[in-house]
Amino acid sequence: MRMGYTTGSCAAAAAKAAATMLFSGQPVEEVPLMTPKGVLLHLNIEDIQMGEETVSCAVRKDGGDDPDVTTGLLVYAGVSRMKDMGIQIDGGIGVGRVTKKGLQQPVGEAAINDTPRRMIREAVGEICRKYQYNQGLRVVISVPGGEKAAEKTFNPRLGIQGGISILGTSGIVVPMSEAALIESIRVEMRMLHANGGGYLVITPGNYGEVFSQEQKNIRLDYAMKCSNYVGETLDFARELGVKGILFIAHIGKFIKVSGGIMNTHSRHADSRAELMAAQAIRAGASLETARKILDTITTEEALDILYEEGLTEAFMEVILPKVAYYLDHRAAGELQLGAILFSSVHGKLGETEGVAELIRRINAQG
Repeated sequence: MRMGYTTGSCAAAAAKAAATMLFSGQPVEEVPLMTPKGVLLHLNIEDIQMGEETVSCAVRKDGGDDPDVTTGLLVYAGVSRMKDMGIQIDGGIGVGRVTKKGLQQPVGEAAINDTPRRMIREAVGEICRKYQYNQGLRVVISVPGGEKAAEKTFNPRLGIQGGISILGTSGIVVPMSEAALIESIRVEMRMLHANGGGYLVITPGNYGEVFSQEQKNIRLDYAMKCSNYVGETLDFARELGVKGILFIAHIGKFIKVSGGIMNTHSRHADSRAELMAAQAIRAGASLETARKILDTITTEEALDILYEEGLTEAFMEVILPKVAYYLDHRAAGELQLGAILFSSVHGKLGETEGVAELIRRINAQG
């Protein structure tokens, strides 16, 4: 798969080109940039605007084969002379502002992460030395269209308002969207915890999010999604010092957890019908009923069979302790855990022991 380059590389390259043009007075059409990964990029420069005191130019983001909402956006750097010493970096239009604690930059700062800031300083510093410039420079990074693109990212949930983040630790985008998603879960959890979320409400996806919003007795100030990564979510919670988690999940996801499966994506394990059938037998279902369940495609179909047989309550009494057991096992007993399971058709199916106390603690925060 084709690799690309980060918004941080774009910002650093644009800043390097702008500084070069500010001191030389000559347009620059391409600029070399050595990334932290050790890959040398040669990036085209677009939309050059040259003035005596300020130069602005852009590099177009290319994420390679990684699905990235920022691909195609122009990342601008405006570089101007400054009386104060040093290199001052700020964000302009389309670059988000940090509004909550727990992220790399303090509240109020532009959402330009540490590595891109270092890349910008190194790139611009190289040009200052080349032209023997000993005063300060102000670098403003802007991304027209960044505010709209940010709506498709985690930024609004992280408390980053007004645009995208300028990101990248290696300068290179390797098509590993799964790894990026897992890391985004860690980042969001760290932010929630830093802002007082000792107890979290976590849903695997959109169904769980909508259902949780219908539960009027649960505050959702500290709620987030974990996608399929139940195990990693529990690992991060232990690592960050979170005290407890209430999972609100569709039965189709957490029937897998009742079998100890901590990544619920179908490519890792799709044993829903088998687990439903096995737990149904434990709940008193006949072999014929179990065979019917094995022939179902969705958990909702399997639930319909259980409802017809009058076995739903007994079935839930079997699987809820198993869900609780495997969650607690992954968390090594270090977290207060609970789960509410629901069906899109039948509504709430049940909850593990201790959920009421967990909700009380969730609602008492903040």
